[in-house]
Amino acid sequence: MIIGVVGLGLIGGSFVKCYHAQGHTVYAYNRSRKTIDFALLSGYVDAELTEDNVSECDLIVVCMYPEASIEWIRSMAPYFGPGPIVMDACGTKRNICEECFKLAEEYGFTFVGGHPMGGTKFSGYKYSKPDMFRGAPMVIVPPRFDDIDLYAKIKDLLAPLNLGRYSITTAEDHDKMIAFTSQLSHLVASSYIKSPSAERQRGFAGGTYRDMTRVAYLNAPMWAEIFISNKDFLLAELDSLIDNLKKYRAAISEEKVEELTELLEDGARRKETLG
Repeated sequence: MIIGVVGLGLIGGSFVKCYHAQGHTVYAYNRSRKTIDFALLSGYVDAELTEDNVSECDLIVVCMYPEASIEWIRSMAPYFGPGPIVMDACGTKRNICEECFKLAEEYGFTFVGGHPMGGTKFSGYKYSKPDMFRGAPMVIVPPRFDDIDLYAKIKDLLAPLNLGRYSITTAEDHDKMIAFTSQLSHLVASSYIKSPSAERQRGFAGGTYRDMTRVAYLNAPMWAEIFISNKDFLLAELDSLIDNLKKYRAAISEEKVEELTELLEDGARRKETLG
């Protein structure tokens, strides 16, 4: 296969290294010249992805920030041709799918929304690795939900990643769920670490603290763009969390042991049920 990768950060770099490691040809583009030059020099990238060779690709994965991804796809749309499947890897789906489904129809290429649920707390090409997505869930937002052949082709193209479970959904459902499973967690961690007590935690902190704060270490510009682009769903989740915290606070403040116990037991039951 010939794979095109746009954006050589943590995610894009991991796509590059994975496909290269399994013997596929990799073309890549990155806005920073030094990163693409390094990738070419190290041999992970076979050629720079350009207007002249983009139509040769079987799959093109766009791994930049959402707005930058839309702009790149818009600028290259006349050159894709009917051959490649173009997929993004952004953290929200509504904006990019709305724009790129229109572009795909206008220019005759196939666009699919994608979100591989893999990563680390670090960002940048130097932290990318070929097994980043092994066993990770993959969310697909297709242009149509009755195209079995397209779904089979996508799985074949992504097979080298050794992904785990695939989920097929709409852009809206993706953004609603990701607001809860990912974005809210990052906000909570970022808020939690700002307690004055965090400066004195050494010697008192174990796994619970590390689990709660792990995702506070993040790529701030990227996450800020993602949060704003998904603000309706994220604000709804944030309001729900604040309402629940108020219940716990009131029970503690008023020393209502039975009420607090029930709140805690209800949380434990939900975790046991939901996993």
